[in-house]
Amino acid sequence: MSKAQIILADGTVFEGRAFGHIASASGTVVFHTGMTGYPELLTDPSLAGHILVLTYPLVGNYGVPDRGIDERGISRCLESEKIQVKGLVVFDHSRSFSHWSAGLSLEDWLAEEKVPGIYDVDTRALVQVLREKGPLKGRLVVGGDNWEGGGIAGSKMVENHPIAEVSCKEVITYPGNPGAKKIVLVDCGVRHSILRNLLRSGLTVVRVPWDYDFRHLSYDGIFISNGPGDPRLCRITIEHIRYALEGEKPVTGICMGHLLLGLAAGGKVIPMKNGHRGHNQPVLDTVTGQCIITSQNHGYALEAESLPEGWIPSFTNMNDGTVEGIRHKSGPFFATQFDTAICKKPLTL
Repeated sequence: MSKAQIILADGTVFEGRAFGHIASASGTVVFHTGMTGYPELLTDPSLAGHILVLTYPLVGNYGVPDRGIDERGISRCLESEKIQVKGLVVFDHSRSFSHWSAGLSLEDWLAEEKVPGIYDVDTRALVQVLREKGPLKGRLVVGGDNWEGGGIAGSKMVENHPIAEVSCKEVITYPGNPGAKKIVLVDCGVRHSILRNLLRSGLTVVRVPWDYDFRHLSYDGIFISNGPGDPRLCRITIEHIRYALEGEKPVTGICMGHLLLGLAAGGKVIPMKNGHRGHNQPVLDTVTGQCIITSQNHGYALEAESLPEGWIPSFTNMNDGTVEGIRHKSGPFFATQFDTAICKKPLTL
């Protein structure tokens, strides 16, 4: 097996061995603490442009589930039609797999989709570096490919605009039940599990590109999806949402949608030193005082102090106090930073 390295922009190097597609790749290096869910993580558009480090030591033992697409063009099991990450870093991967729905190994899947991986890496030490310094740009290097990442002063990744790459390119309408309410889904890189849940409810969903001017459409509500990158770059989307807030129709969002709603309301978004990427983030419901365990995948947060009059935090993170949800005191406008579909009980938002 070919030798490989993961080289961070501060000069830190971790040795390992290549698997999957044998090639080099660059991206923002981030880590996720979940013990399961690697097929969903790898296909999550929110991680487009990233090299993903998985902290759980053994990955791949249950293979890759059904990768089929249904008649509406939606993945049956995954979060998009393809792997979105630039590369994968693990301590070890299972060459064999066992699950009734699996048809492919993780290694073969990476090779088929031309995504490089590196294993036999000291992921605990790598995560320590990322926790101390924050997300860094890096390169997964195979064989004799050399790369100099620069010094620590230039080590922060400069974000491009990946939302344009993962958003749909044209308006797509999914008819609902007869007489169903119609919602506009602003696609910033929507996870297919969100699409499946919306359509399961019987709603008519009009899925529009991230920069589409939906103001001329007739609708009963707006849903702003998750997505990758820096929300502050989506100026045109923010303007469209700001217009919607002048009306009385419900506006909601999740993950990236939460940040865009906050920006449209007049709040401020900041990058986080240590993003929230895991399945066990404790969140406080500020209304009921109850704690819920949430699944999260984000590297930006709203500043609570920046929220204008009329807006309040509805959820806060119990580890670092960051805002995890907002709502308007009187209008039908609300959003969460976490995946509400993972919660074990209904939430009153």
